[in-house]
Amino acid sequence: MAESSTSGSGGRDRMGKFAPGNAFSKGNPHARRVAALRSALLDAVSEDDMRAVIAKVVEHAKQGDVMAARVLFERVLGKPTEADFIERLERIEAFLSEREAEVA
Repeated sequence: MAESSTSGSGGRDRMGKFAPGNAFSKGNPHARRVAALRSALLDAVSEDDMRAVIAKVVEHAKQGDVMAARVLFERVLGKPTEADFIERLERIEAFLSEREAEVA
């Protein structure tokens, strides 16, 4: 088990951040490599490349490819929520409104 730093509480400073000497203060060991790979990807792909890929996804979705349609919808409209989530939320809001009316 790594020995924790003596500075701060549990190896943390006054603001709750990892203090020097804390084994976890170094952050993500892969962050630099991931940043380099993202940079390489951005350098390798042009706007025209992206437009061509998007056009192909749209084409496949129009032809009935469900996965292509799903990717398209999620990227354009956002990920769907549970179908009954909004209904449950509305019931909770109605319940709270009734409770507030009783208290007032």
